[in-house]
Amino acid sequence: MTSAHRSFRLFAAAAAFLAAAGCSTTHAAAPVAVPSPPPEEAALCGALHKELPKTVAGQRRTGTEPDSELTAGWGDAAIVLRCGVPRPEKMSDAQSQAVDANGVNWLLEQRVDGPRFTTTYRKTYVEVTMDERYAHDVTPLAELAGAVKKTVPATLEVP
Repeated sequence: MTSAHRSFRLFAAAAAFLAAAGCSTTHAAAPVAVPSPPPEEAALCGALHKELPKTVAGQRRTGTEPDSELTAGWGDAAIVLRCGVPRPEKMSDAQSQAVDANGVNWLLEQRVDGPRFTTTYRKTYVEVTMDERYAHDVTPLAELAGAVKKTVPATLEVP
């Protein structure tokens, strides 16, 4: 075999490897702490997980690490949802802020790396963290509201 043939085969093998690698997903799953809610809340979270949209605010759903029905991620950890989280201490603060997005009420907690929102008046708490790109944008919450309303019953009617 001539060296030209060997070089061609080596090039072809390298090209095939690179093409196969290019077909794999480029978004790694976001590392997320998985909540441990009681079984009845975990069942609500499982139902929510099945209803979550494939995209939120233009970000494609990428999953989380470890993979769990209690968590979901979109983009490069730009938007992360955790279901069945404990009640945030900030909910007891009379000065806390909340927003309504398509009929779902969310407690707002400002953080250095982006806002954290937690549902209020629901049978389990759903938390959504967003990076700083969404510091003043409730679009992701509005896009998640339908799935939350459909699967996580309200505990109190909010006017």
